Amino acid sequence: MPEIVDTCSLASPASVCRTKHLHLRCSVDFTRRTLTGTAALTVQSQEDNLRSLVLDTKDLTIEKVVINGQEVKYALGERQSYKGSPMEISLPIALSKNQEIVIEISFETSPKSSALQWLTPEQTSGKEHPYLFSQCQAIHCRAILPCQDTPSVKLTYTAEVPIPCYLIALVVGALESRQIGPRTLVWSEKEQVEKSAYEFSETESMLKIAEDLGGPYVWGQYDLLVLPPSFPYGGMENPCLTFVTPTLLAGDKSLSNVIAHEISHSWTGNLVTNKTWDHFWLNEGHTVYLERHICGRLFGEKFRHFNALGGWGELQNSVKTFGETHPFTKLVVDLTDVDPDVAYSSVPYEKGFALLFYLEQLLGGPEIFLGFLRAYVEKFSYKSITTDDWKDFLYSYFKDKVDVLNQVDWNAWLYSPGLPPIKPNYDMTLTNACIALSQRWIIAKEDDLNSFNATDLKDLSSHQLNEFLAQTLQRAPLPLGHIKRMQEVYNFNAINNSEIRFRWLRLCIQSKWEDAIPLALTMATEQGRMKFTRPLFKDLAAFDKSHDQAVRTYQEHKASMHPVTAMLVGKDLKVD
Repeated sequence: MPEIVDTCSLASPASVCRTKHLHLRCSVDFTRRTLTGTAALTVQSQEDNLRSLVLDTKDLTIEKVVINGQEVKYALGERQSYKGSPMEISLPIALSKNQEIVIEISFETSPKSSALQWLTPEQTSGKEHPYLFSQCQAIHCRAILPCQDTPSVKLTYTAEVPIPCYLIALVVGALESRQIGPRTLVWSEKEQVEKSAYEFSETESMLKIAEDLGGPYVWGQYDLLVLPPSFPYGGMENPCLTFVTPTLLAGDKSLSNVIAHEISHSWTGNLVTNKTWDHFWLNEGHTVYLERHICGRLFGEKFRHFNALGGWGELQNSVKTFGETHPFTKLVVDLTDVDPDVAYSSVPYEKGFALLFYLEQLLGGPEIFLGFLRAYVEKFSYKSITTDDWKDFLYSYFKDKVDVLNQVDWNAWLYSPGLPPIKPNYDMTLTNACIALSQRWIIAKEDDLNSFNATDLKDLSSHQLNEFLAQTLQRAPLPLGHIKRMQEVYNFNAINNSEIRFRWLRLCIQSKWEDAIPLALTMATEQGRMKFTRPLFKDLAAFDKSHDQAVRTYQEHKASMHPVTAMLVGKDLKVD
């Protein structure tokens, strides 16, 4: 089989050399907004007569490179856009195959490092101490230290379990913790720590279910860190310490599925890893599949189907946003000369899940397919793999059902853009009430609006309320009178659940309600989760009454946004 090339990395490929271990020493300078330190990389040659190697860097200042106590020559190549600059290091001796060498690189990060966000005391809850956090996925570890910044290379970092560079993380701030389980602490600024402990109190139950589904939890501790609002994702599965957004603090534990998702990454993503970002669906599709099984065990099989159908709606939205022929709607993408951050969407999550859910139904049901999933984790633990590796193992595991697998249109599922060729079957029990209420609003005439009242929602859970808005949003815009009446009878503006608030404000802006403009601008800027911030800014920019204000607000807040969020919102608004 030809070598898989990671087109997002400029470093020597794993077939030439492999970083086996990282020992990082660094100091934090909040005044200059830099990290200064030394990365000691233990590198193993994968071929004979290795005389030089190349590492990924991005916006780093290199002071010196030392091998065996002596400085050696190095050269930084030209900057290649989002990929950064290749750093070639000359070795003092030619290495033979499997020979190891320790390379000590003294470096300093840039104040504009795309991997780091620096917060002033005023931007924190406590208002007293500054705060720093990192976010390396997908290709930002190179903006902290020189490395082979590819998921195909796993290394230890004074730890027992090897991880790819994108899972290296750090945080510096005034933090407190609370114990919420036998192997879990929740960390945050003191102003949020009690809320966080309550919100995530079911973590141990989720961990136990995940172990039953995927096998032993190998990482020891499972802690949670609730970050400041500017954190750009719902969660990040850094081993032993999951980073999560404070937008999950709904007060009723209703958004805890994100914790189930990050827990699931301990098996699919962190143990079994996509070899390159072209195969990102292997990380995310399997993780969503496990996440929904965890929630199904906690809240029932009908709830698993309810979430699965909601995910199908999210996939429809992504395909609609990109366009049904856009290459980013393929499950396996080609990221040659494409920044993975630009390609990021719900597609690898939900199209990947849909494929696994379809295979579950095709091959005999959830228990049978969970058997495959556990065997898959056992087979590929501590490895980085491709879609072909996954598919070959699928055929090997179900060798008595090859004729069934051959019925799958693999080319359409894996390599064709748009929605999948087949929609799985879903139990509609919990979704029907959401659809029915949404349809009432969609078909209602002005004379019908008085028929709606607050009791419409009395039997709906917060999850169903969110799905009602998601269903209605797919048919936006609604007449402005409908939106005003909806606020009058349901008072959505008073709801703090971030998912509900997000969909409600999008519905308002798409339906051109000017009163919602300041509320939408506030949500777009008071937190930085890209799932919320990017669509809100795009909707505001598309509304003539708020376009200029959206651009102006972005420019005013750009400096305080996470670097990745600022870059992508700028692209969305066409101002950068």
